[in-house]
Amino acid sequence: MRVLIYSAMFGLLFGCSKSVEQANEPVECQDNYTVMLNGNTVGHLNVTTNLIPSGSQIKVDFDYKSNGRGPGSQESLTLDQQGVPTNWQISGNTTFGNSITEYMHSLGEKASWQDATGSGEKTLHQSALYVPQNSSPYTQYILAKALMQTENKTMPALPAGQLSLEKLESLNIDTDGSKLNLMTYALAGANVNPDYLVVDSKQQFFAFITPQYIVIRQGFEAEEAQLRQLSAKYSTDRLEAFQSEFAHHYAGVVRIRNVRVFEPQQLVVSEPVSVLVKNGRIERIAALEEPATIGETEIDGGGGTLVPGLYDMHGHVGDKDALMNVLAGVTSIRDMGNSLPVLGELIDKIEAGTLVGPRITRYGMIEGKSPSNNNNGILVETQEQALAAVKTYAEHGFPGIKIYNSMKGEWVPAMAELAKTLDMRVSGHVPAFSNANQMIAAGYHELTHINQIMLGWVLKPDEDTRTLLRLTALDRLPQLDLNSEPVQHTLQLMIDNNIAHEPTMAIHERLLLSRNGEMQAGAIDYIDHMPPAVQRSAKVSMVAVSSSEQDVAYRGAYEKIVATLKMMKDRGIFLIPGTDLGGAFTLHRELELFQQLGYSAAELLKLGSYDMANYLGHSDRGSIEAGKLADFFLVPGNPTEDLKAIKTISLVSRGGVFYYPTEVYPKLGIKPFTDKPLVRELTQ
Repeated sequence: MRVLIYSAMFGLLFGCSKSVEQANEPVECQDNYTVMLNGNTVGHLNVTTNLIPSGSQIKVDFDYKSNGRGPGSQESLTLDQQGVPTNWQISGNTTFGNSITEYMHSLGEKASWQDATGSGEKTLHQSALYVPQNSSPYTQYILAKALMQTENKTMPALPAGQLSLEKLESLNIDTDGSKLNLMTYALAGANVNPDYLVVDSKQQFFAFITPQYIVIRQGFEAEEAQLRQLSAKYSTDRLEAFQSEFAHHYAGVVRIRNVRVFEPQQLVVSEPVSVLVKNGRIERIAALEEPATIGETEIDGGGGTLVPGLYDMHGHVGDKDALMNVLAGVTSIRDMGNSLPVLGELIDKIEAGTLVGPRITRYGMIEGKSPSNNNNGILVETQEQALAAVKTYAEHGFPGIKIYNSMKGEWVPAMAELAKTLDMRVSGHVPAFSNANQMIAAGYHELTHINQIMLGWVLKPDEDTRTLLRLTALDRLPQLDLNSEPVQHTLQLMIDNNIAHEPTMAIHERLLLSRNGEMQAGAIDYIDHMPPAVQRSAKVSMVAVSSSEQDVAYRGAYEKIVATLKMMKDRGIFLIPGTDLGGAFTLHRELELFQQLGYSAAELLKLGSYDMANYLGHSDRGSIEAGKLADFFLVPGNPTEDLKAIKTISLVSRGGVFYYPTEVYPKLGIKPFTDKPLVRELTQ
């Protein structure tokens, strides 16, 4: 009888959203959840819980698809009486198709695990929570629920780190004439940013929430919008606190003494000088020996190099991305598709100074409705709706549009013609069943992603690029003759029509060259500074590599991409650095990869700052000159000699507001890269 009573009590503590009745047979509960992205249903998460005398057994079925791809997994767990997982098996696939075979087992003082990075084990001196590498969002509830049972709401994490749980607030949802009492929590420690989840009054899982993506209890889908907004508020509140604590607003003139200024027009760095900033702009550049005056704030540049703020030309910006980009010297971003209200609110907060973030140029994504459409931007089902979407973006002041894969190619000429009458640029993917030549003829100014161009040379007309095929079919590239007529014809069309190209090299490097258990080349220079979960994620293949032949094909595909882009550069096609991977450290890698095309370090600093400012018509930035916006960053070394110097930033100015990454990074679980410069205020 005691076992049955305990099982009933444990059911209230874990695993079932409904009440658990005492019974003379095993207790099983089924809870179902809906996965939603920007208000659209995209998948499911179903949980089966069996209560046993020693704890509980849980099975999780998770799957969602958007943009022709998405993760799917099956999980089987055993939890002890404190809700700590003692066995965890996960199988399935990641978003881009890499297979998942992961397990964790703990017995007594030993824990062992296997994931995509390899195997590991640890001797336990106290209870610890395993953080899976690839699992469903229900994981966050399992970890949070175990932490709820501890006195200080903290516990060591496996393979490394420390987890903590913070109760945020209570809220009520009206449903069927009655109120449902809920509680929100923040789970932190595994990653750079916390996760937010919602439980009911019985501490049962109700929702996992982000500003775009949500997993919510079935039957409550109508509440997802307000919960997504709540997640955005929590994230914003946290980052507003960072802004209040770490944004330095100095009164009067700021003199940055003893710095060498990168001059993009001449591709050189200056002799040591002082740069003076006032009211958000560069007041002037002064001789090094000029003395400071009373009332100034003086920052010792230590002989380092001031570099104009960089641009990431392919972002989908959220508030967390905004912070990380500024700390990495990326003070301007072109957003290539986002929620109108979410992005608008973010820009307003950045410009008001309540949030740290780059200056954002908005391009509006327009996507066609299909079984595998992207759930971002404006979705359309007719040409009339597509034209209305162009007008909507024009009315909101967007200088350009981005067309996506599920758009019907035959609608594009009319869209491009309308956009041009509204003084908007036209860019984007190549719609399914079309090719780059057709989009150039239709009126594109810019083609996005190198795979979108090159697939037109190797795919059959009826092959569907709305699926993962637009990535996996790159294994055909090694057989491509770059001197063939189809290739040369496309390149000539680009030249004749002045078509720019944004290749996103870093994402293709990760796609084609990352392998399970191997550190991604793009992460090597910073990964040791990152939280444990980020370090593990950098040793995972982006896609499945099922054979040695495919391994060779993917590596050959990357080589062919580099050869194609080098040919474009040599032919005078304008290439644009953008990441589609959040920018920040990845933007540094993007510029680094452009060196493979024959750019010098100095040329890349110019390309990533001055040239992008000119491309977007931003005459107020891109170089460090009197009268321009004070958007720049300081590095100890000379990046014209070694581009890697841009990865060690000691100071960033965004419009005369100063940030020292060394102060902020520890709050994000990141080990700083440099020391903070010496700052003194001259009061007498």
